[in-house]
Amino acid sequence: MGIYEIPKTELIERASKELQKVTAIQPPQWAIFVKTGMSKQRQPMRTDWWFVRAAAILRRLSDSDGPIGVQKLRTIYGAKKNCGHAPERFYRGSGNILRKVLQQLEKAGFAKKVDKGLHKGRIITPQGLSFLGKIADAYMKEKNIVLPKNPGGELDIIELPKEKPAKKARVRKKPAEEAPGEAPETAAAPTEAPAPDAPKRKRAPRKKAEVQSVLPAPESAPAPEAAPAPATEMSETRKVSEHAQEPRKVLDISKSE
Repeated sequence: MGIYEIPKTELIERASKELQKVTAIQPPQWAIFVKTGMSKQRQPMRTDWWFVRAAAILRRLSDSDGPIGVQKLRTIYGAKKNCGHAPERFYRGSGNILRKVLQQLEKAGFAKKVDKGLHKGRIITPQGLSFLGKIADAYMKEKNIVLPKNPGGELDIIELPKEKPAKKARVRKKPAEEAPGEAPETAAAPTEAPAPDAPKRKRAPRKKAEVQSVLPAPESAPAPEAAPAPATEMSETRKVSEHAQEPRKVLDISKSE
């Protein structure tokens, strides 16, 4: 059976068409007016939504390992409600619809009640598995899908050792070849390659005197030309002050007589 090898949507669509032929599965009269949960705003748009929901529940029962009840299905088919400006809130799906669908599937022979410890609910029957298996086989024949056959016995799985990535070889750079006819000025002495484990030596800082000897001397700027001295003229105030410092002559009146 290729129930799990085909898309879920294709299986549910084809199973819903086949469930319409089953007399035990019929939608109630109120199915055309009811919503599928509090989170919905309107009733379903499809007229055959009851059979689609029944096929989806049957597919869900085939996936589960244990029994599934109405409360678990309510959580699965729940959704968030749009509350406008208020934050969204999660509401579970309608329990009445799910309960009626499970009862009809049980009446058709596709599901049955099982109590497994503390868990109570319904599981799929071999008749339900064969019902889904025939639909899956018909789809695979249409699409020319062939599954490989399972080999007999158990498979011996052997873990292979992980291969370590190969290290890349370092490529040494070749020295630049000299042009023919030009002799080397000085033969470079062979230098020993440093040991790989030896720590790198730090370069000692140069002194200020060594740096100044290496740097080129700055060019001396030309001396500015001397401006011509302006002609000095004796101001009137200076003349007055020199005249005031001269000794005054006193006239002798007695000698003149």
